[in-house]
Amino acid sequence: MQIWNEIQISPFETIKAPMVGRDFEANTWLNSLYETTDKSKKIEDFFQDYNGYYVIELAKEIEGVPVYQSPVADANVFRGEFLRNCEDLIGENLVSEAWISKLSHEALDYGNRLMHYADNLAIKHNLEYLKSTRIPPECDEESIDAKLHIIFSLSKWLVFYGKNGHGYEADF
Repeated sequence: MQIWNEIQISPFETIKAPMVGRDFEANTWLNSLYETTDKSKKIEDFFQDYNGYYVIELAKEIEGVPVYQSPVADANVFRGEFLRNCEDLIGENLVSEAWISKLSHEALDYGNRLMHYADNLAIKHNLEYLKSTRIPPECDEESIDAKLHIIFSLSKWLVFYGKNGHGYEADF
């Protein structure tokens, strides 16, 4: 696992998230964060604590930063639990497949299959605009609009990472 981690490209690099200690915009972000603290820590020590931290909120490749995030993982991790609510639209098999770890080509394939379902549903229900909408629609979470937005979001996330050579490890 150590060798695997050493030879791979970080997903933070793939999404072009600026890094504290290296990128001006990340340092500016951290300086703003420091200004909101009680300043009990020297700014040098505060910066040292964050040195090497990727600021996902400032990532340039937002397709790799999901709207539906895990509350316990990094902000670039899609929370698959949201997909469970979509089983009535795409079926149990496609939903269950989200909990199987995938290599990059498998993630890309899965993302493309989900996108195919989402595209067909969007056309059928005149909801094509959801494909290009990042912010979830203001509607009941049980509505087809909300569920379709989740499927589009996951599809785009999977395709982005799959095309960029990343798979994912399913976490339960």
